[in-house]
Parts: sequence; C-alpha cells; structure tokens
Amino acid sequence: MWPAPPAAVKRRRRTTTDAVDNCTDVCLHGGVTPPPLADPRPLVQTGPDGRHRVLGRRCPTCGEVAAFAWPRCPACRGEVEPAAFGPEGTVWSATVVRIPVPGRTPPYALAYVDLDDGPRVLAHLAHDAAPPIGARVRLAAPSDDGDVRVEVLA
Repeated sequence: MWPAPPAAVKRRRRTTTDAVDNCTDVCLHGGVTPPPLADPRPLVQTGPDGRHRVLGRRCPTCGEVAAFAWPRCPACRGEVEPAAFGPEGTVWSATVVRIPVPGRTPPYALAYVDLDDGPRVLAHLAHDAAPPIGARVRLAAPSDDGDVRVEVLA
C-alpha cells in the first residue's frame, strides 16, 4: 500500500454530485447551458455503387487519415481534405460484450477495423461472435442508432 500523503496535501475527492451541483449552479443561476456533446462516431455514407464508406479527412502533405473532421493535420499542421474510406478492412482487435450497458442488449460483438487505405474505426458486428484478428470485413449500413457496422467476408 502507498503511504498516506501528509495532512497538508490531502484534498477532498470530487464526486459526481459536485459536478452536477456546479453545472446546476451555472445553468440555473448563471443562465449558461453547457454545449451539447459532439457525436464521436464516424459518419457512414452509401455511395452510388451501393457500397458504404466512412467519411473523414486526409492530409495530402503527410498522408495522415482520420474518421472525423480535423481543422488541420495534427501531424504536420497542413491543410486537410475530405476523404471516404472503405468499404473493406481488416480486423485489428475484437471482443464480445456480455455485460448490460444502457441502450444495448448483450451479448454483442465489437471490433476495431483498419479500413483499407484509411483509419481504424470501432464497429459493431452483425452477429454476436467476435471475428478472428486479421479477418476481412466489409462496411454495412449503420445501425438505427448511427453505429458503424461491419460484416465478415467469407
């Protein structure tokens, strides 16, 4: 066990209640409401060929890619341009979630997928079994909730 810090250094641990109280004070008494949180999930678009692609950005200078909107490249600070990635990729890691999470019914499978010539994205699988690492997958239509989905190729 770690020794206890000296009494002069001890601080009270912040709790969730503290954060809620602070937000309530600001929101109710200061007239300021917190900004809505941005959805971190990548956008999936269906192309004219019927294939799904993840929309993101690519830096033409250094080639850095991301599945979200960058104002500038974080690697070289250069300009970025819109790009579409996929529709296929390789499973980098996968798991089956078996614990209940609000809004989800277990079990369900998740995989990190390295899109061909694109970024790594977190995706839900159409079935409840985790594919092996290195398996080839294809982007599917996003879920009703907006989650990226993939299907394993035979």
